[in-house]
Amino acid sequence: MGNLAVLPRHLRQHWLEDERRRLGLLLALTALVGALLAGCVGLPVASPPALDAGTAAGGEVVDAAAEAVPLAVALPAPAFPELAAAQAAPVESIADIDPAMVVAAHEQVIKNIYEGALPSVVFIRVSRSMGELRRPPGQDLPDLPNNRRFPEGFFSTTGGSGFVWDDAGHIVTNHHVVEGAERVTVVWSDDREMDAEVLGSDPDSDLALLKVDAPPEMLRPVTLGDSDAVTVGQVAVALGNPFGHEFSITSGIISGVGRTIRSGNSPFSIPEVLQTDASLNPGNSGGPLLDRKGQVIGVNTQIISRTGASSGIGFAVPINIAKQVIPALRENGRFDYAWLGISGGSLSPAVAELMDLPRDTRGALVMDVMPDSPAARAGLRGSNRPETLEGRTVSVGGDVIVAIDGSPVTGIDDVIAYLVTRARPEQKITLEVLREGNREELEVTLGVRPGEL
Repeated sequence: MGNLAVLPRHLRQHWLEDERRRLGLLLALTALVGALLAGCVGLPVASPPALDAGTAAGGEVVDAAAEAVPLAVALPAPAFPELAAAQAAPVESIADIDPAMVVAAHEQVIKNIYEGALPSVVFIRVSRSMGELRRPPGQDLPDLPNNRRFPEGFFSTTGGSGFVWDDAGHIVTNHHVVEGAERVTVVWSDDREMDAEVLGSDPDSDLALLKVDAPPEMLRPVTLGDSDAVTVGQVAVALGNPFGHEFSITSGIISGVGRTIRSGNSPFSIPEVLQTDASLNPGNSGGPLLDRKGQVIGVNTQIISRTGASSGIGFAVPINIAKQVIPALRENGRFDYAWLGISGGSLSPAVAELMDLPRDTRGALVMDVMPDSPAARAGLRGSNRPETLEGRTVSVGGDVIVAIDGSPVTGIDDVIAYLVTRARPEQKITLEVLREGNREELEVTLGVRPGEL
């Protein structure tokens, strides 16, 4: 503290507070990197939404996604023994910590994830016909000079990302990356490329499965993580092809879990979506999001943006949903979802009050019941009267779902997640509902989600 004693008392106090803040920050960084290092050892072996719908909040939803390849990542052992020793020893002052060592350890983790993942990453090039007969329903194409439309022989080329799923040549990407494709080409990081066949595609989850005839040495399957175990704040890394810049890496954190977003390809929604601030841009679509161990925890699919570029809010389809969908696409070319046949929303305190329910009542308010749906056959009731709330008209009076098979329901997202992740067509479920203030149980035999509504 040598010269500290000659400072006025109030300046000494400020200096000490600044030192404490800096020390706290460095200790937090040290702990973070220690956790990163501990997990990175060991080389890998190789709607009106028709129900079941919700919307991403705020801004326009633009496709993007980041691609990453998750082979478990290894660091040299022991990695940074000086850092481990520094963590074990008591910290007497800021001088006991080398900030450069902390930064170097973080850089090494990202570098090893990139190098381990790169062999599993692919760039996907898609050619589509832009002829008059190929226009998507409801969409128009710009006029050519002299008021001509695109001729039948005119093709557009777009790019996306993907990753190797298994050693049989299967590659996962987004549905919207390959939708309407005339030709799909897969390109590896060493510039080798080959044509791919689209085996199946699921617009509701925005997932698709490709097949390539590649030699065994080119097929480095990813390691799959557990998206249910992902928590806010953990490291997230994306590797893909943003704006055609092949095999770029970005890093950040998981900034939200359990989101429900529209798939962008159908009136249904994707539950349990991961949100990340790792930069995702058009061209990243279809690639995986990685955790600090190099495991795939999600397939990046969308961003929220008003400009079409990353604004720090990206979404990834949880890998646990991909674990359900991809095997079905491989076997049947499609995945059949359980279907209830309602549209609704989460019950708010204000709407609960309008329905003469306690303000703290939680549940999913049924607004509409589709004719001849499983919900209609079970006797589920939709909203039966409009009310004015803060200058807008809201639908009230329908059944409020408060539990499914004994699992509490706090909002419409819980209903969507249950139907997607825990229920199958023809399964019988028990809904506990509030009807005019009374609790009732309804047994429902679920159907198969229709392709169009």
